[in-house]
Amino acid sequence: MATTMPVGLLGGETWHARVEDIKRRKGTAPWVEKVVVNEQMSGTLICQPPGHDTDRHYHLTDEWWVVLEGEIDWQIEGRTEIVHARAGDIVFAPARHYHHIRPTGDRPSIRLAITPAGEFHRHDRPAGQGPNGV
Repeated sequence: MATTMPVGLLGGETWHARVEDIKRRKGTAPWVEKVVVNEQMSGTLICQPPGHDTDRHYHLTDEWWVVLEGEIDWQIEGRTEIVHARAGDIVFAPARHYHHIRPTGDRPSIRLAITPAGEFHRHDRPAGQGPNGV
């Protein structure tokens, strides 16, 4: 049976990491650290300074985040109000829903993004492929 070597920080012989150690190693925001990457999932730490937005995008699968530090606003298609999240909050964006992420506050934010393996940012949605099939 073939085994897949991990691509992220954790896996193989490494089963534990501290966010503080990663922050020290990565330095000043912005930065990204792939924590877990295997055939089923990807867990990515994302550190961004306030005002360092992501592009407006969507995924073919659900995506969710745990905010570890700072404050972040999410605009998620289908929601009229902005999700104002801070450390300790969990945010969910359903599959095929555009979302835009904007760190706010007065210091960098860190979030752990959880997605299925191989999923990436998509910017153009073909007709009939929206959140409700429209």
